[in-house]
Amino acid sequence: MTADRPHVILRAMTMDDIDEVVEMDRLSFPTPWPARTYRYELLDNDRSMMQVIQPANGSQDIHTRNGLNGWWDRVRGIERIASELAGYSGMWHIGDEAHVSTIAVHPNWRGLKLGELLLWSMVRRAIRNNARLVTLEVRISNDLAQNLYRKYGFEIMGRRNGYYRDNHEDAYMMGVTSLDQSYRDQLVEYGKALALSLKVSDRL
Repeated sequence: MTADRPHVILRAMTMDDIDEVVEMDRLSFPTPWPARTYRYELLDNDRSMMQVIQPANGSQDIHTRNGLNGWWDRVRGIERIASELAGYSGMWHIGDEAHVSTIAVHPNWRGLKLGELLLWSMVRRAIRNNARLVTLEVRISNDLAQNLYRKYGFEIMGRRNGYYRDNHEDAYMMGVTSLDQSYRDQLVEYGKALALSLKVSDRL
């Protein structure tokens, strides 16, 4: 393990997070959820589980902590906005199915395995809540996300035509249908690998 690995806190989303989550959503997706949707998920949807990743060192992200990177960004004309949150995700638990509803990482924090940490955490929570399968939708053009999902055992289960409102792109429905002991053992190994890159304080 390296001494300079990012230290992040994984915790439940609260009402105080909504403004920043909405901004992160806007930076991540062409059709972001409005604030009222997040309020509904937190207050009225008892099947919803929302979580965030918060940098343990406050608003300093991996780029602003490194003076050289910060200087080079300014030379290139890139303005990095300090953020209190590094990422967020949501999941619905309906019957024996857990469905990943949303997942995003702030642009300042991408490339550090935080998206994988969010996915790993949601699959772990699904198993703890006795889910028999985990599903999600992904753009057919999003090869990067699909590769991560395949790593975690997700396979294409179907195709939703015109699923995305912004450009009517199709979505793949992907799912993990076997959460047996072998899969759980593999999930533990993925968690150990993530710990080599990230120091995580789990408060879920």
